[in-house]
Amino acid sequence: MSKRDLLRLFLLAAIWGASFIFMRILAPAIGAGLTVFLRLMLAGIALLIGFKAAGYDFETRKYWKQYLVTGAVNSALPFLLYAYAALHMPASYMSILNSSTPLFGVLFSALWLGESLTLQKLAGLAMGSIGVALVAGTGAAGMDSHFVSAALACLAGSSCYAVAGIYIKKFAVGVKPAGIATCSQLAASIILLPTFLDLPPVAVFTPLVLGSIFMLSLVCSGIAYLLYFSLMESAGPSKALTVTFLVPGFGMVWASLFLHEHITAAMLAGCLLIIAGTACVIGLFGRKKTTSA
Repeated sequence: MSKRDLLRLFLLAAIWGASFIFMRILAPAIGAGLTVFLRLMLAGIALLIGFKAAGYDFETRKYWKQYLVTGAVNSALPFLLYAYAALHMPASYMSILNSSTPLFGVLFSALWLGESLTLQKLAGLAMGSIGVALVAGTGAAGMDSHFVSAALACLAGSSCYAVAGIYIKKFAVGVKPAGIATCSQLAASIILLPTFLDLPPVAVFTPLVLGSIFMLSLVCSGIAYLLYFSLMESAGPSKALTVTFLVPGFGMVWASLFLHEHITAAMLAGCLLIIAGTACVIGLFGRKKTTSA
């Protein structure tokens, strides 16, 4: 991986890690539904303007079904689940549980795509499950009764990402990533349009709230997607996927610095187990080094 790609990778992880602190700020202030609607709508419009200016053809008539399904499963539902979790769970916990997505991916791929479950993958699933249980159990001991439901919402959101990945692999072959990134977010915002009317009576649009809306939508969604697809194009999908290992670390650092959340040894241990499990299921430990002639 080149130095430029490495820089993109760390920048992307830093941005996506920060998304959890913005959700933690916004969801209690303006509601989970409105948080997600604004995130999707503003990011989708920004990407639409950018790609249209570059002359990009989204082929909407041809791929509208794929955009709609992907928008619902990969954006609307998981974003809503994580925004709900942000009402009851610290941002650092959400960033850790989010890293379980590849674990669900390998499990669903075995069930629906017929991919084999090797001993290494099973070991990765076991490690990841123990890590999730450790993180959730640690938090639940010191939180109210809503914490468990928030943790389940995070895991359900991660499973949505995995399902969306399988759907794209089976039914969206030929659809360009930029098209999915833009049109799926716009479709998701249309799906969640009714939440725009669900403004909590106590909502206050302070400068902090407005700034968080800007950062979550335009930076954590719009710019992040551009970085991600640029990284995929130059470094390849497998190397781009390694961002999964970096997001929890950045998420915990940002939550500690800006939200003053306490990071425990158990959280770190659970995070490491999930990351190790993810490395196993995507075959990182099994790759052989090659030498050039």
